[in-house]
Amino acid sequence: MTQETWILLGATSSMARAMARQLAGEGANLVLAGRDMADLEALAADCTLRGAATSVATKFDARDAATFAPVIERAEELAGDEALCAAVFVGSMPPQDAIDADPSLIDGTVTDSFTGPARFLQMLAPALEAREKGLVIGVGSVAGDRGRIGNYVYGAAKSGFATYLSGLRNRLGRKGVHVMTVKPGFVDTAMTWDVEGMFLVASPDQVAAHMLKAGRKGRNVLYTPFFWRYIMSIIRAVPEPIFKKLSV
Repeated sequence: MTQETWILLGATSSMARAMARQLAGEGANLVLAGRDMADLEALAADCTLRGAATSVATKFDARDAATFAPVIERAEELAGDEALCAAVFVGSMPPQDAIDADPSLIDGTVTDSFTGPARFLQMLAPALEAREKGLVIGVGSVAGDRGRIGNYVYGAAKSGFATYLSGLRNRLGRKGVHVMTVKPGFVDTAMTWDVEGMFLVASPDQVAAHMLKAGRKGRNVLYTPFFWRYIMSIIRAVPEPIFKKLSV
């Protein structure tokens, strides 16, 4: 089996940690990228113990483009001519009422959840095309399927990221690199711990396993857990005059 080198952006998030552990068990090379270097170093050590061929911690901040190239360079060194893959878990979701009170929070939300990850992937794309193999998993959200009163700024950012991933899938697919868009529902992560109205909450381990399996099978868009595809189909089908009166 070809050894994979994986970049995990936002590697200390719950879903990314779960994926890192699974990939470590497969003997992959891991480039764990994020802002909290102490936490990343601890995760890298854990992944090494779990069987990762190499596991390194690297600084990444979606709001600081100067951190992007070093992540890519480190991954290219580890991958050599073998498969290079990436999973993007980066994002931030301030409460909508906080954004309503301080519209400047929009900038960070959009950078974390859309433009920062998109710029990184745009920089990574030539390295993926050169290898003519690999997998990109971009984590969006069901919130991007329709603007809702409770989180429409975050939803707009994730909707933009999903559209970007669709175009990147078209570009890289011609070179043998697959791009999958993931739209998780409610997952037990720090982003959802204080959010009211959570139901059918999935575990990060379940979601991470679902992502890897679906990405390797060539799925283009993945709702996870699976039933969110049907939930969102219903939400998208609600006529706008009715939807704008709902508190969803």
